[in-house]
Amino acid sequence: MGSLDRSKKRIQLWKKAVFHFLLCFVMGFFIGFAPNNATSVFIRHAAFNQSVEAPEFSPEPIEMLYKEVDFVTTNRSLMGEAPAAVPTTSSSDSNQMDAVEIIDEAEIIPRKQLIVITPAASLKNPLQAAFLRRLAYTLSLVPPPLAWIVVESYSDSSELSEILRKTGVMYRHLVYKENFTDTEAEMDHQKNVALNHIEHHRLNGIVHFADIFNTYDLDFFQELREIEVFGTWPMAMVSTNRKRVVVEGPVCASSQVIGWHLIRNLFETPTDIGSSLHSSSFAFNSSILWDPERWGRASSVQDTSQNSFKIVQEVVVEDEGNLKGLPQEDCSKIMLWNLHIPTQSINIH
Repeated sequence: MGSLDRSKKRIQLWKKAVFHFLLCFVMGFFIGFAPNNATSVFIRHAAFNQSVEAPEFSPEPIEMLYKEVDFVTTNRSLMGEAPAAVPTTSSSDSNQMDAVEIIDEAEIIPRKQLIVITPAASLKNPLQAAFLRRLAYTLSLVPPPLAWIVVESYSDSSELSEILRKTGVMYRHLVYKENFTDTEAEMDHQKNVALNHIEHHRLNGIVHFADIFNTYDLDFFQELREIEVFGTWPMAMVSTNRKRVVVEGPVCASSQVIGWHLIRNLFETPTDIGSSLHSSSFAFNSSILWDPERWGRASSVQDTSQNSFKIVQEVVVEDEGNLKGLPQEDCSKIMLWNLHIPTQSINIH
């Protein structure tokens, strides 16, 4: 009996040992896989939370870039320069070090801002609005940074504001209350309003006056960014009533201006040119308005005369050392056309 009891106890001990072994094995098996499963669940949970919360950090709508300015009350500055594209790098492991070296050694060339000024008469007929939209579509194709300053007299109509909001171009809309009977004097006043705004807010860039009836080669805007101080170019004047095309602008040897062809005459005396130079046939660095000492001038243009635009015209042709003809390779190339349409011919009844 004793031996039989001992054998039964041994069998029970073996059963317990096997049971504990299997239990530990199973528990260890599942414990070994538990961290990976928990991690994957956590990752999925985190990804889900990010996808849910993403709208909080999404970019603001592009409409937020558009600012309407009444009576020059804003004090927001526009970016003066934007970096050019950075070279792309290879994602392969073997080229990672080379890619890093390329990025470190690459020179990021800033792109100058263009400040385009458009004096806009009140849109009294569909043709004017159509030309303004066409100009807006052209500017929308120009690589940024570009700031479009549109100036008009005060009116109850919101048509111009609505057009500007839909252009996709960063703009500033300036409005004034003065009344004019002389169209040419009003156009000069509009240009002076824009120049005063640029000086007051120290907007940095290359200033160009763009008439709503201008037609551009897109390469023209790249040429504008090559200007350091002053630049000028030939412009084709297309007359609808006289049915002819006349070229106005500089006469160049390479990029050096040696004379002027202004509609009928070839002027050689700079004092004869200033007041005759078309506003769309030259551009200048905006810093001459608010940082004249940088260019060796004692005072700003605004302190010299109330008619800033006329002064700028004269300064452009007087500073021969800083005046550059565009395009630099061939100053005779036409990249800008101005369609002259008399006011009385665009009245639509």
